[in-house]
Amino acid sequence: MTRLTIRELLEEARSHLIRLPPAEAQAAHKEGALLVDTRSQDQRMRGGTIPGSLHIPLSVLEWRVDPDSAYQHPAIESLDDLIVLICEEGYSSSLAARRLQQLGFWRATDVIGGFQAWRLARLPINDADS
Repeated sequence: MTRLTIRELLEEARSHLIRLPPAEAQAAHKEGALLVDTRSQDQRMRGGTIPGSLHIPLSVLEWRVDPDSAYQHPAIESLDDLIVLICEEGYSSSLAARRLQQLGFWRATDVIGGFQAWRLARLPINDADS
């Protein structure tokens, strides 16, 4: 097996994604896409949350979305669902979106720049206290 660096692995994953800038991700979410926040509970408590997003931590993501898993989240209805992942800065979400594609979610993608870019774009955020 050939070793890949993390940069190569990230580049390979992103070559399969149609990544969305924050405003496009918000528009897709308004049109029915699932916006899945993979950040840790600590990050969400410190930075706030995106209204209407579904929180599925990265550590259990595949088990919560795979239709063959006994732990699938009820909001995941079909392999055809547009699932838009968002992490803190848009790195781990790219790798995770590619894994979801490998599970059959061919429309899975992520937000360019993650939650930090969402915040910079001044899109809606529930305060950490909310």
